[in-house]
Amino acid sequence: MSLGLIIPAYDAARTLPAVLERVPPEVDAQVQRRWIIDDGSRDRTRQVARQLARRDPRTVLLVHPRNLGYGAAMKTGLAAARRAGVEVAVGLHADGQYAPEVLGGLLRALRREALDLLQGSRIASGTALSGGMPLYKYIAGQMLMLLENRVFGLSLTDYHSGYLLYGRRALEQIPFERLSDSFDFDLEVIASARARGLRIGERPIPTHYGDELSHLEPVGYGLRVLRVMLRYLRGGYDSTAA
Repeated sequence: MSLGLIIPAYDAARTLPAVLERVPPEVDAQVQRRWIIDDGSRDRTRQVARQLARRDPRTVLLVHPRNLGYGAAMKTGLAAARRAGVEVAVGLHADGQYAPEVLGGLLRALRREALDLLQGSRIASGTALSGGMPLYKYIAGQMLMLLENRVFGLSLTDYHSGYLLYGRRALEQIPFERLSDSFDFDLEVIASARARGLRIGERPIPTHYGDELSHLEPVGYGLRVLRVMLRYLRGGYDSTAA
C-alpha cells in the first residue's frame, strides 16, 4: 500500500519533529510522501520543515504565504496526494494531539472493512475526559453527535477529531476544493462521503490534551457545524451539487 501523510502545520515548530518520529516503523515503511503544509506560520515551522525535508526526501514542504485556515491546508495536501496517486492519505495534525502510534491499527481497519473513510474516535476509546478533554467540549460534542447521527444516518461517536484516513475512492470522489477552509472541513468531508454512498467507519484513538495551542473558536465552529448539517439535508453535498 502506498501511503501519504498530510500534516497541516500552523505555528508548530516545537511539536512537528516529534510527530514524525512517533510514526511506527512498519507504517513509515509504507509512506510514499509526507506533505507538510506551512499555513502562514509566524514561528520557525517553515525552517523546521525544511530541515526535515533535507533529512528525508519523501518529505515535501508546501507553503501558504499567509494563514488560510486548517481546511485550506488540508485541501492543499489532499490535492498533492491525488497527484501522487497514493492509495491512502492520512490527516496527521502537527501538534501531536492525535497519536501517530495507532496508525497501524487504523490502516488495518480501513483495509479489513473495505472502508473509504475512517475517523479516529476519542469517545469510542473512553479516554476523552481522562485524556484532558474539557468537560464543556465533551458535553457539546455529545449533543452534536446525537444530531449528526440523525442527520447523516450514521452511528459514529465522534465527528470532530480530525484524525481521518482517506481511501482511494474518497480521494477520487470527494470534491475537496469546494469545501470549507476552516475547521468544519472534516465534517464536510464526512457529509460529502455520505452523500456519495462511500463506506465510513471509526476506530478508537487515545485522547491527549496537553499544552497545545488551539486555534478553534468554539461558538463559531458550532454554528458552522449546524450549517453543514442543514446544507446536507438540502442536498448541498450531492455529486450533482455545484
